[in-house]
Amino acid sequence: MKYNSNFNDIAENYLFAEVADRASAYSAAHPDKKVLKLGIGDVTLPLVPEVIKALHAAVDEMSRKSDFKGYGPYEGYDFLRESIRGYYRSRGVNIALNEIFVSDGAKSDLGNILDIFSRDNVVLVPDPVYPVYVDTNVMAGRKIIYADASEKNGFLPEPDYSVKADIIYICSPNNPTGAAYTREGLKAWVDYANSMNAVILYDAAYECFIEDENLVRSVFEIDGARTCAIEFCSFSKTAGFTGTRCGYTVIPQELAKDGFSANKMWLRRQSTKFNGVPYIVQRGAAAVFTADGMREIKENISYYKKNAKLIADAMDELGVWYTGGKNSPYIWLKCPGGMNSWQFFDYLLENAQVVGTPGSGFGRNGDGFFRLTAFGSEEVTREAVGRIKLLLKK
Repeated sequence: MKYNSNFNDIAENYLFAEVADRASAYSAAHPDKKVLKLGIGDVTLPLVPEVIKALHAAVDEMSRKSDFKGYGPYEGYDFLRESIRGYYRSRGVNIALNEIFVSDGAKSDLGNILDIFSRDNVVLVPDPVYPVYVDTNVMAGRKIIYADASEKNGFLPEPDYSVKADIIYICSPNNPTGAAYTREGLKAWVDYANSMNAVILYDAAYECFIEDENLVRSVFEIDGARTCAIEFCSFSKTAGFTGTRCGYTVIPQELAKDGFSANKMWLRRQSTKFNGVPYIVQRGAAAVFTADGMREIKENISYYKKNAKLIADAMDELGVWYTGGKNSPYIWLKCPGGMNSWQFFDYLLENAQVVGTPGSGFGRNGDGFFRLTAFGSEEVTREAVGRIKLLLKK
């Protein structure tokens, strides 16, 4: 027996676990200090009433023999998939029912999708990047190359045709930087992927925060995407399902090569390794797309957007460079005074008792930058912003 030695090549602690450990250590050493957390991107508002109503009704169904549900379809119940299909259709995107797969979240699928691809594929990720993209490929032993995202390009790198890649990760609006591709910027990546016979793994977890008309909420709004892209979506940020767990992945029928269909392979993978999302949760997720559900979740999203504006306005006032804050719940700021990411983390924690996420945890290019999240309560966000302004104005 041998263990997977590739685990030696990833950080011992997951980034957010390290942030939590440091914050906890500070709180234990300073019990009199109130620590405000704007670090991990977990939501704080409860599930909306329409979702709760659907969850309760589904629980009641499970108590009746006539309505009880056991194992569900591997790709998800049709009532939820039809609702997702209608959500896309309302934005002018046509998706077939058999192209939608319900899961327990985008994070799971972004890692698990790698099962259908050869380990010989070269993976291209932006730097900085959400750690899951890198770690899951390192665990599998794939070669990873990086597209440089920086202050110069607004943390939105363009494709380089001199670089050959097979699997490309794109997250827009981006985690951690909050930057979002324009329609033209995303079209450039679609054209590149098709020319390289590559696949784009498109993380659309934050699409609900987009408000600019020149930005897209689905990669399938771009011509040519159906032959080169898989889209991953989540109810976590859209509807507060971080603790409830539900998401969905869209794999077009056109995504095929050498007699292999990505759609069919994914269904085969899921039917082997996954027994589906609980019926109760899927009923709650379907309620998101009702008229009342959409109205209620938009109110929650507006709440977080106001928090993002509070943080962004403070950065403007302080003259601190940043991206995000408008079409994203994240504000990616340049550390003041030439500090590196962990130095600023400690400085902010020790002097203002505010916790954020060091940019270096997202990659080499993230050093010298810092991520704040808008998912806290309004009260915590206002107090944290006030502390930051008071500290950085000194």
